[in-house]
Amino acid sequence: MLGAVVQAEDLPAWELGIGAGTLWLPHYRGSDQSHLWLLPVPYAVYRGEWLKADRDGARATLFESERSELNLSLAASAPTFSKDNRARAGMADLAPTVEAGPVWNLTLWRDDAHRKLDLRLPLRAAFTVESAPRHIGWVANPHLNWDQPLVGWNAGLQAGPLFGDRRFHAYYYDVTAADAAPARPAYRAGGGYAGWQAIAAMSRQVDDWWMGLFVKSDHIAGSAMADGPLVRERHQLSAGMAVSWVFARSGRLVAAER
Repeated sequence: MLGAVVQAEDLPAWELGIGAGTLWLPHYRGSDQSHLWLLPVPYAVYRGEWLKADRDGARATLFESERSELNLSLAASAPTFSKDNRARAGMADLAPTVEAGPVWNLTLWRDDAHRKLDLRLPLRAAFTVESAPRHIGWVANPHLNWDQPLVGWNAGLQAGPLFGDRRFHAYYYDVTAADAAPARPAYRAGGGYAGWQAIAAMSRQVDDWWMGLFVKSDHIAGSAMADGPLVRERHQLSAGMAVSWVFARSGRLVAAER
């Protein structure tokens, strides 16, 4: 506990913890197979002036005003092993990826109850995570994000379209002549619209314990690669949950973001 003299808005400048979580994820967007991941979950929160890591992810603030900010943000994806995927049998594995790039956040509305509606405009470069990393293209995901407290939890909902360039879609959906098969004809994916997704998430911290969960609905119908042979499912659900024990926190306090 931080003590009675501390304001409710004051939070530790940093927190560290460790825990475990589960993720139920499709092998890739458009796959008709999923995988259950059981993972250790490091918990790290940093509330710096320009570098932050919290439930909105890790990011560096490049510019900030009362209702607008420009951040450098990160995202990542899990690998796909083709031996475990019927559609990609005999093809090369898909390496895990990391994405990095700017995201502009514009606050459209907020109130004193910590409810907030943002427009977020991320543009990221994608790279494979392997011994010889490769740049595999660009992705964009403009979306609306709604945050509000809900019975002791922090609740959030975001939804918006996805876009990728030709190079990014090729990494996941191209089928070369060498990889073609009777049920998997050669295919060249186009760039542009990649479908849309909606994510609902909740998290809370009680004393030294943090817990969170999410559900994502992903739609690929009507996209630039929806007619490819590697797209076996046009609507997918994924989910995850995690629990972490917070074992260390800063004695220095900072004001919580609104």
